[in-house]
Amino acid sequence: MADHVLIDGDQALFLPSFGAATVVVRPGTLRASGPATLASKALCIVGDEASVAVRGCIYTTPQYSIPGIGTLEIEALASDQQALKTATGATRVMLVGSSFTARFVVQSPAKQPPPGPGAPIPDATPQYAGSGHFVTSNTQLRGV
Repeated sequence: MADHVLIDGDQALFLPSFGAATVVVRPGTLRASGPATLASKALCIVGDEASVAVRGCIYTTPQYSIPGIGTLEIEALASDQQALKTATGATRVMLVGSSFTARFVVQSPAKQPPPGPGAPIPDATPQYAGSGHFVTSNTQLRGV
């Protein structure tokens, strides 16, 4: 089934639930590298999802209530977010599709308040898994 093709500047919206972590999410912006354009904006091709990195997002978990900081990234596209036939150059274009797999990479760990005197205990988990979806400004071009 045809779906809208993603273009330069489209947004990746992340859900705030990343397993045990709750992240204060912000949208990410896709940077397209496809040779074809639509309204002077390059088309996104498979691989352009790696251009999304939302740094400085705050997170906590039920156990680690002192906030930490990390980066939101797209880990993998869903199969319906990669065109089967529509391509630009030799690479398939990206489609809005359903939900991509996301990861939250911890830069500064959240901390657990100490049980008594002493320093807070840092979260030892280096990253958390989550999901998100795309929003496009393209209302014309569809890919298959």
